[in-house]
Amino acid sequence: MAEALSQKFLSFAQLRERGIPFSKVHLWRLERAQKFPVRVHLSERCIAWDESEIVAWLAQRSAERRLAA
Repeated sequence: MAEALSQKFLSFAQLRERGIPFSKVHLWRLERAQKFPVRVHLSERCIAWDESEIVAWLAQRSAERRLAA
């Protein structure tokens, strides 16, 4: 239960601040293709993404880039 209390969520604007330049539609397409973490519906009109999942996704992209080089 304590883990859930420390969980942080990122808004769409915060994703962009972290260097994720995709539009909302493109993010939705990536989520459906299981290529991006799935959004969390915090309320009827509010969505966000789990920060730890975004950090892991970014780390995976960096690792793939290093392997390709």
